[in-house]
Amino acid sequence: MKMSNNNNATMEKLIQEVKEGSFFSTSSAISVYGEYARKNGFSLNPDREAVERIVKGLLEREKKFGARYCPCRRITQDQEEDRKIICPCVFHRQEIEKEGHCLCGLFIK
Repeated sequence: MKMSNNNNATMEKLIQEVKEGSFFSTSSAISVYGEYARKNGFSLNPDREAVERIVKGLLEREKKFGARYCPCRRITQDQEEDRKIICPCVFHRQEIEKEGHCLCGLFIK
């Protein structure tokens, strides 16, 4: 199913807000990622401990590297390439469709 340009623009804005938003706690980050998942037709992993571990990894990487890079992907130090792995990464939709979950397991079908 193809999205209209208006829906694409709205979705891109949402992705940007999730990537650039400020989180004050793991629970607020989980809420934002959960809302993002719902709006995109998938869910957060039902394993709350796994979600907390992944989100803590994202927040630790944000403190260390300045962005919430996927904790399951290697940071290359190439800004253009690394931008692709900021959660939600550019690969997550295809992985969810193909595998039923993204690489790190934060999002599931």
